[in-house]
This record gives sequence, C-alpha cells and structure tokens, in this order.
Amino acid sequence: MKKKAMVLAAGLGTRLQDLTKNKPKALVEYRGKTLLEIVLRRLIHHGFRDIIINIHHCGDQIVEFTRSKKNFGINLAFSDETDQLLDTGGGIKHAEWFFKDEPVLIHNVDVYTDLNLEDLYNFNNDFDRLASFAVKSRSTSRPFLMDKNGLLCGWENHITSEKVISRDETEIERIAYSGIGVLSPLFLQMLPSPHPYSLTPEILKISKNHDIYLFPHNGAWKDMGKIESYVVE
Repeated sequence: MKKKAMVLAAGLGTRLQDLTKNKPKALVEYRGKTLLEIVLRRLIHHGFRDIIINIHHCGDQIVEFTRSKKNFGINLAFSDETDQLLDTGGGIKHAEWFFKDEPVLIHNVDVYTDLNLEDLYNFNNDFDRLASFAVKSRSTSRPFLMDKNGLLCGWENHITSEKVISRDETEIERIAYSGIGVLSPLFLQMLPSPHPYSLTPEILKISKNHDIYLFPHNGAWKDMGKIESYVVE
C-alpha cells in the first residue's frame, strides 16, 4: 500500500497579519524553513511519498517553491482551489481523486509537532478503523470529548457555549485536536460533495453511528497559524 498524505495549505493565513500579505501561510518561515517544507520533510521521513497540497491564496508561489526543490524527490500533486476556497472538509473531498481507494493522512500546514506520523497511520490502518485523529491534552476553546476507550463522543465550543454530543458517556475527557488525522476510503465516501464546509461537523455527524478514534500524544505541538508563535524564543 502506498502511503498517501494531504497537506492542507489553502488557508488565507489572516491571523499572521503582515507575514501573509504577499505570500501564502505555507511559505512563512520558522527557524529558517517554510512551514510547508517542515511538514513535507516530516511526512517524507515517516515514509509518505505520494502527497497532495491544496492551494488558494498565492498558490502559484507554492507550486514554484516545490519545483525549486525538485518536488522534494517525491510524487507531489496540487488540488487547486484558486476559484473558491473550500475549507477543510470541502478541500479534502475535492482532492479525493488523488487518494482513490487508499487511506490518507491529513496534516494542517500550520501545525508544528514531533508526533510520529507513521504510528498514527498504523494505529488507524492496522485495525481497519474508519478514521483516527491526533489529540493532545492542552488548553483549547473547542475541545473534542473523548470516552475512556479513546472514542470521539462529542465536541464543545467554550466561546459560544455550543455543544454536540454524538454518544452519551459518563466518563469523558476534554482534549484538543492536533490538526492531523487519518481517513479511510469509506470515511472519504461519507463526506458531502465538494463545496465550502468544515471537516469537524462532518466528523461529529459520522461519529453518531460509527466509531471515530482519537490518538493522544504527549510530545511537542505548536499552532504556527497565529502571530504569537513567531515571537523570538
């Protein structure tokens, strides 16, 4: 089985203010390397050789950047959202042609982590799971709710007080999504046709009738999509 991945890089990067005025978020540098290169090299290190990147704002710069790196020596493709930004769920569905009938690891371009991507991939696929999402115990205003068996059972928004319960459980842990997951071909088939929509509501809908697993990790994790992350350490 070919290990396939998708880097979600089509976001506008508005939280990064002037850093993304003339460039896409994926090409903002952190410690001397672009966010895109950091993610791609980690994926390659963990055995992913077929990777697709979705592009929107200044997408041509991303294509030119990867070409200047000779596509990092792998099979690299692009999912063009120049005409319409499709958000996380719509963007993944739009790129479904690249995955065909194989599972895919999805990775936000603005996530900096030392998570073992191969472990997450095997956690999902060795047990033929529908989908698995990396999570971490950290402060968040929109936590997933996890039961004692590591299954997704709901979601909360502490800002709006919105709450979604996909299965009733007495013992739950509030835990933060890490922006990385593995989706099976069946999960991809369950997603609506491509249009702008977020992935999280679809995950919650599916979790009402199917087991969605959460994969806790304790290592490094940083949200590079906010300007505070670029303060000199």
